[in-house]
Amino acid sequence: MENIIINIGRQIGSGGHIIAKKLADEFNCTLYDREILNLAAKESGFSQQFFEQNDECKGFFKSLFNFRSPIVGEGNFYDNSFSQEGLYKFQSDAIREAAKKGNCVFVGRTADYVLRDFKECINIFISANLDERIECVSKRHDISHEAAKKYIREHEEERSSYYNYYTGKKWGHSESYDLCINTSLLGIDETTAFIASFIRKRFNIPAENVNKQKGVFE
Repeated sequence: MENIIINIGRQIGSGGHIIAKKLADEFNCTLYDREILNLAAKESGFSQQFFEQNDECKGFFKSLFNFRSPIVGEGNFYDNSFSQEGLYKFQSDAIREAAKKGNCVFVGRTADYVLRDFKECINIFISANLDERIECVSKRHDISHEAAKKYIREHEEERSSYYNYYTGKKWGHSESYDLCINTSLLGIDETTAFIASFIRKRFNIPAENVNKQKGVFE
């Protein structure tokens, strides 16, 4: 079979990154979360810091004029223009190139849309109850529950706007994914096991056939 590609969309504080890592281990995949920003930076000549500052955020020009470190390598403008779409193109190219190299798990960054023409893709959205997400973000950033709620609202508005703008789909809506699941119901470990079972059935992969070497199935 071809490489399997698992794309994970996630609400903030839902445990999506943890689940993505567990699935990467389970299926011997390379995990790409923030790592894709480094690949995009190398592809474009832009500073990785610039990609990080504007990660999953549609309005990157808002921060452009306050950016103090070098953002572009000499002679590396995309199509001789500087645009948000140019940055997105660099990131999309990096995602596609990574997907060709072996089994992989991508977290966010519209990878489900970017890789829509790849046959062995499965698109999953991870959610959780708001109270649990607030508690998680509050602990992670050492902030009050009210501040955590504001953080979630503001960052998810940006994430949703970014996803909807580039894909023409709706972030977090079931029709945009193959499986949507709430981690509050089963917990992280059982949710991961459920998703892993779903992936095996989707790709007809017996559990005993997962090879120990990354990117290889018997």
